[in-house]
Amino acid sequence: METYLPHICREAQKIFNHREVLNIHTYDNDGSSWESTVFKHPATFDTLAMEPEAKRRIIDDLDTFIQRKEYFQSVGRAWKRGYLLYGPPGTGKSTLVAAIANYLRFHIYDLQLQSVKNDSELRRVLTATTNRSILLIEDVDCSSKSTKPRATRDDKENPDESDGQVTLSGLLNFIDGLWSTCGDERIIIFTTNHKEKLDPAMLRPGRMDVHLYMGHCTPAAFRVLAARYLGIQEHSLYECVEDLMQKIPTTPAEVAQQLMKSDKPEVALESLVEFMKTKESESENSKLFTKEEVVIKQEVTKSTEEEVAEQDDKKLL
Repeated sequence: METYLPHICREAQKIFNHREVLNIHTYDNDGSSWESTVFKHPATFDTLAMEPEAKRRIIDDLDTFIQRKEYFQSVGRAWKRGYLLYGPPGTGKSTLVAAIANYLRFHIYDLQLQSVKNDSELRRVLTATTNRSILLIEDVDCSSKSTKPRATRDDKENPDESDGQVTLSGLLNFIDGLWSTCGDERIIIFTTNHKEKLDPAMLRPGRMDVHLYMGHCTPAAFRVLAARYLGIQEHSLYECVEDLMQKIPTTPAEVAQQLMKSDKPEVALESLVEFMKTKESESENSKLFTKEEVVIKQEVTKSTEEEVAEQDDKKLL
């Protein structure tokens, strides 16, 4: 009986969570409150264009997190998990967030740091979020100067002084400080196109536990997209597409855009092949132009140096 009743409670909670309508909340600076709307993004891990191994690691990590409430309590840590999704634009970072929300049945709180006036408001905003939720801060390197490496800031700036913006210490205090315990079962996700622009203090374990690189489309990811958009598993053009993909960096968003051009697999795949060949040609032309530009600069520099030397010789005469 001691194990049966908790089991029934857990199963009942699962049923309730899957029936609950998900919402996405955005912060309204004018009204100083969260505004919500129904979240109906169709993304799932089945439709996600990712390497199967990477996808499996994320799912396993999420499952482990959800099942370890007692463990977090026993070791005296807040029941939360931090993710950093980084990589070029168009590689599926936002889609992965949607897939995580649908998988866990968590609400999303989408926060733009620049809409928050100071640390006090940030604390009030974040403590108003609910349990079983995802706090999403996209493009964190662009959101606030407090997230940038301290070496790149103006020397006159004190990152811990409130000048009408959120400070680094204020943000970190919610991630893993005393205020991080105000809530349970939370996922905190940061996204960025430039991981190197973030202050190293943000990247430490306990703040961003999982660093996940979202790169260009791979052959495995392409096959997922082709199955989703065209409903096919194999095609004679697959080998050509995958060979080009190995040479030409192409994002999942670019691949999806080409596959949507036609319901006919042959036409859509030919469009994708043509698109990648055009990218390859443009890349080669760009490299050639750069080399020519360097040669011209070298010739101009050499010519200038010769003119200066000639003038110096005349002065000596």
